[in-house]
Amino acid sequence: MTTPPLSLTRVFASPALAGPIPRGVKLSPDGRFLTLLRNRTDDRDRYDLWGFDRTSGAWRMLVDSAKLSSGEALSQAALMQRERQRIGGIKGIVSYDWAADSRSVLVPVDGHLFQAQITGPAAGTITPIAAAAGAEVLNPALGPRGAHVAFVRDRRLWVAPLNGAAQAITPFEANADVHWGEAEFIAQEELHRFAGYWWAPDETRLAVERYDESGVGLVTRAAIGAGATHVTQQRYPAAGSANAVVSLAIIAADGSTRVPVDLGPDPDIYLARVDWARDGKTLYVQRLNRAQDRLDMLAVDPATGASTVLFSEQAVAQSWINLSEAYRFLADGSLIWWSERDGHGHLYRFAQGQWQQLTSGAWDVSGLVAVDEAAGRVILTGNRDDVLAGQIYALDLAHPGVLTPLGDPAYDNAASADTNGHTLIVTRSADRQPPQTYLADAQGRQIAWIEQNAVAGDHPYAPYLAQHRPARYGTIKAADGTDLHWMMLTPPLEPGKRYPVFSYHYGGPGVQVVRRGWLGALAQAVVAKGYVWFALDNRGSANRGVAFERPLWHAMGSVEVADQLAGAAWLKQQDFIDPARLATFGWSYGGYLTLKLLQAQPGAFAAGIAVAPVTRWDLYDTAYTERYLGLPQAPGGVYDRAGAIADATKIADPLLVIHGMADDNVVLDNTTAIAATLQAGAVPFEMMLYPGQTHGIGGPKISVHLYDRVFDFLNRHGVAPGGR
Repeated sequence: MTTPPLSLTRVFASPALAGPIPRGVKLSPDGRFLTLLRNRTDDRDRYDLWGFDRTSGAWRMLVDSAKLSSGEALSQAALMQRERQRIGGIKGIVSYDWAADSRSVLVPVDGHLFQAQITGPAAGTITPIAAAAGAEVLNPALGPRGAHVAFVRDRRLWVAPLNGAAQAITPFEANADVHWGEAEFIAQEELHRFAGYWWAPDETRLAVERYDESGVGLVTRAAIGAGATHVTQQRYPAAGSANAVVSLAIIAADGSTRVPVDLGPDPDIYLARVDWARDGKTLYVQRLNRAQDRLDMLAVDPATGASTVLFSEQAVAQSWINLSEAYRFLADGSLIWWSERDGHGHLYRFAQGQWQQLTSGAWDVSGLVAVDEAAGRVILTGNRDDVLAGQIYALDLAHPGVLTPLGDPAYDNAASADTNGHTLIVTRSADRQPPQTYLADAQGRQIAWIEQNAVAGDHPYAPYLAQHRPARYGTIKAADGTDLHWMMLTPPLEPGKRYPVFSYHYGGPGVQVVRRGWLGALAQAVVAKGYVWFALDNRGSANRGVAFERPLWHAMGSVEVADQLAGAAWLKQQDFIDPARLATFGWSYGGYLTLKLLQAQPGAFAAGIAVAPVTRWDLYDTAYTERYLGLPQAPGGVYDRAGAIADATKIADPLLVIHGMADDNVVLDNTTAIAATLQAGAVPFEMMLYPGQTHGIGGPKISVHLYDRVFDFLNRHGVAPGGR
């Protein structure tokens, strides 16, 4: 029986076509168990906790999330936090912590805490944490020794022995804009920091953030749903306005002492990262200035809160600091540190006030996986061998010029590891292979599959593998001669026929679209309709070094527009492309880029789709916008040029704008602003709004509805599928 072409309905249905993709893969502290969150075949968005006993070789479900689910709705704070972590659509278990003795796991479900016994006489039992019973808790975390648990409730940080009563170790403050133990909005959304407190290694104290957003501007946000509209007065730090005032204190685990940390004389800074030294004698704080071109590493005395600047990182001229998780404090007091100071992201060692560069060249380190201090060995990921595929490497600290590959170069690879880098968890994918994960030794040799995810037998994608269209790759030149990488999927091409193009773009900083890994089923469904899928990474995209990224500095809406237009011009020169049927599609920054493309060169595309677009950068938040554009109060008209409003009436091609009506990231005001401008200029366009949907706009039915509207729009405006 012939399998029908891959449909949009099947793309978003359960089970997921990519197969089971584990999240949160961890090793127990003793190394015996490997645990992960696995989604269900009958509900692709619900995750349960599974474990693999390396001694017996057996897998079993450790925690069934459905059995523990209270059915209660999460608070707005919890929902928004998940939205900022980009896991807003996930149900069940989203995180968990191993106890230090490797006998139990702390599991939050729907805002309530449970302890699941994995080994010992009580193995298999799951009990609620009494100290956290009652109201919803946020951000629970076990202490490093496993004797205490901390969590946030009612804007305060609470600590409890696992089997004892909880006490608040931060004061109650009547001002509802003051929070303890939480990361502020900007930290979560733009600095990728979700922690608001940090346990000391000996579990006797914690570094705790306090933030006060009283001075942050109030924005009236109407979250328009299907049955009601909820008007929210939201503290939102729009570009050029005040941020939350952030401070840090070191607090005893029993709340008996509180020592304020000296973060310097300027209160208008970002608290970027916080780490304890291995011996607990020093607290390290990364302080980022408002302009985000200087990062100071502070060394803090926990006893007094006094701080000194250990070193400073300065952005390359006309650029910005990219924050990273690729750093590690070692037992000898030295630091492995990621920096772009030579124009590419590389690793350095800082010891006794001196710097040693560990990696170098025209490529970028993407992650620091582990450091085996006893062996003097560093495991890292990067794109030395292929800018389109991440690889895993080992580096000998005694001979840092030599990198030893540990992964398979036929795949796009990523990795995590145990503390010492003795056991690796490798995740890889390829064009025809959805992500698969395996356990490996320190040399990269495979020990066991965690999730082989082979596309065979009853794998959800197996029936469609024969139809799978391979990705092609190539480069074109930007105006300055820079190579721009593209990827393309085509339907089976009939000689003499020309085909329409669905050009997908993001275009903004921090993202790389064109890679050699698994692209996903959506692109295959678009191609099955009879479109060519095309993507190009313009200047400003990630993982190509400072010189490639910084052309966006104070110039958004310039080079990325030019590069995408160059891609469109190249497409039209191909003998299998119909130059009259090019459509461009983008989401978020990509939606903004759609608008700028249609404004810059009417007729370059036959139609454009902008989903959740930014149209006025002064409506977007401080940290992201100012990082790239500076302050809106600065002279020169940077914001007007970068925005999509001033030239909106130049749009002459068919345009479809889509937005979620409860979006708190790119707020709906962005779409109403351009809609009003287009209407005032009598410029025709189409719009689809989704009540109750946030920035992600999705779900098994909603996603199908969205893309059905997209392709209906294209059909009606001359970008019909198939060769002609």
